[in-house]
Formats: sequence, C-alpha cells, structure tokens
Amino acid sequence: MTPADDYTDIRDAVRALCAEFPPEYHRAVDEKRGYPAEFVDALTKAGWLAALIPEEYGGSGLGLTEASVIMEEINRSGGNSGACHGQMYNMGTLLRHGSDEQKQYYLPKIASGELRLQSMGVTEPTTGTDTTKIKTKAERKGDRYVINGQKVWISRIQHSDLMILLARTTPLEEVEKKSRGMSIFIVDLKDAIGNGLEVKPIQNMVNHETNELFFDNLEIPAENLIGEEGMGFKYILDGLNAERALIAAECIGDGHWFIDKVSAYAKERVVFGRPIGQNQGVQFPIAESYIEIEAASLMRFEACRLFDANQPCGAQANMAKYLAAKASWEAANACIQFHGGFGFATEYDVERKFRETRLYQVAPISTNLILSYVAEHILGLPRSF
Repeated sequence: MTPADDYTDIRDAVRALCAEFPPEYHRAVDEKRGYPAEFVDALTKAGWLAALIPEEYGGSGLGLTEASVIMEEINRSGGNSGACHGQMYNMGTLLRHGSDEQKQYYLPKIASGELRLQSMGVTEPTTGTDTTKIKTKAERKGDRYVINGQKVWISRIQHSDLMILLARTTPLEEVEKKSRGMSIFIVDLKDAIGNGLEVKPIQNMVNHETNELFFDNLEIPAENLIGEEGMGFKYILDGLNAERALIAAECIGDGHWFIDKVSAYAKERVVFGRPIGQNQGVQFPIAESYIEIEAASLMRFEACRLFDANQPCGAQANMAKYLAAKASWEAANACIQFHGGFGFATEYDVERKFRETRLYQVAPISTNLILSYVAEHILGLPRSF
C-alpha cells in the first residue's frame, strides 16, 4: 500500500464538502476577483483548517501529512487552496515556538474560526528570497516594539485577523551570523491597519489576494514576540518547509484535476472519425504528466513524514515542491492544448486552473532557487550567488 492509498476518510469528507461548491461557484468568484468567503467558512466550520492544532486547543491534532491531503483534495475538486492555505503553514510557527500563553490565547480562537491567521510577512521589494537582507526593523522601546519598513506579495491581509511578521531586531552589520538578529512577531491586523500599517493591494494575473505593506512606526506589544529575540529566521524555516510541502500537495491536486479533465475530454472529442485520445500524440503527454504527478506525490509524503517526526526536511520539501509544480504545469499545458479553443473558454474552468497552477513555478520559491539549493546543500557544489 502506498501513502496515497491512505487517508480515505479525509479524502471522502473533503470531497463531499467541496462538492457543495461546484465549478460555477469558483468561476463566479474568479470573474469578480473576489474571495471565496463561504467556501473558507465551510472549511473552517468543518474543522479542516484547524487540522494542525492540537486537540487541547480545539483542533484535530493531525500532522502535516494529513494537512497536505486536505489541500490536495481542495485543488483536485476544482477549488484553490491559495485562499486559505496560509492558516495551515503559519500555524506551525506559533505552535512550535510560541509561548504557552500565546498558544492558549490564540489557538482556540483560530480553531473555532473566531480569528484567522492567514498571512505571513517575510518578502520585501529589494530582497526577495534573500531573506537575511530584509530591511524591515523592529526596535524595542519599553514594553513595545516599533516597526518600520516595507513588505510585498503578502497575501490574504483583507481576510485575516493576524499576521506572522519577520523583522530585524539587530542590524545585519552587528551580527556574527547573517541569519541571526531577526525576530518573529504576531501582528493584530485590525489594530495595525491605519495605525502605522498601510496596505496596498496588487492586482495580478491570478485571483490571488496579495498586497504591499508599509510600516511607519507601527507599535506592537512586546508580548507579541514569538520565541527568543534574534532567532526568527530559524523559526521561520519550519513554516517555509511546511509551506513548500503543502504547495506541492496543491500542485498534485491541480495535476490530477487537469489529468481527469483532459482524459474525459479526449475520450469524447471525435476528430477525423476517432476520439483524439486514441492518438499517441495526445496520450503520451497526458500519461507522462500522470507519472510525474505520482512521483511528486511520493516525495510530498516523504517531506511530510520527516516534518511530522521533527526531522530535517528542507531538501525533501524543496524537491517535492519542484517536482509537483513542474508536473502540474505540464498537465495544465496538455489539458489546455488538447481542449483546443475550448480550453480558453471560462465555462470549462481550464484557463482558470491553468493560471492558478502557473503561479507555483515562481512562488513561494522559484524553481531556479530550488535547483541552487539542491546543488549547494545536497551535492556540495560551490554557492552560485
């Protein structure tokens, strides 16, 4: 039995919930560039977004493996986990490094849906993935921290109550190791917006709510610091590995959606007196994509297994994300190609899912940076940047 054969109960339950939100629903949300609030609320009420929260705090106490299956099934059902996946991977930072007081205060409210933790502020306009060079700073003044700086590509701010924020508490030139001197904070967005935090939405190709943030003397309580000051980069890596494994799962779900969609169409579409799916020129790209999706799925499960066992999983999480994003994109291309003109018609949903899955060649980490990571950290080749 392979890992994909497990979790039948989770798969069936998530699929049943997703069936209540047919393609027409997601199509309408995309057309309006809206947010699937009803869908996210239903996932919250069913407890799926609290999967990683321990039972003592009102969650399900599941692992990243189960969380990945949830995200996979949302995308396989035609939805887009990008509207809510932040709650999954942001949870780990608070869960693994937050104080008992922070966990007791926030986690039950997040589990119940009273609070949403959908956003994480790391990326900046001039640093991108070069996280150690971030310029946003947090200065301790009495019982508060004062935040100044800028972030970009920060998603779901308008539909989140809380944000995990990474900022420098010690200047880069004053630390012995460049990964030190950064700290993580919980930001109450309702208090912050308009009181030192300005949010500017960024319109983009995908219906993915993302923003540019400007911090101008934003004050937050010192008690909102997560863990030890200066250790934020180490803490954030946990969340980033979880994010990459979950994104891999979403791409696997997308890939299966494309395969199912194009396979059904190729059986029915008759050209020159035969179904187009009878032609090897159509069969082979679909079959190749399916093989790659299955292989990516196994790497996803390995990354999740290591994460749940509190073992290093950076290599596996990165490779899973790379393989899954590549496979889903190839499946997307086959799907839109073999639908012909109908692939560009919104009523078929192919073009929407095509746009959504393309994002993961770039975010949350580009394919080139994953290749650089593997070259340097696994193969021992000289650092290229």
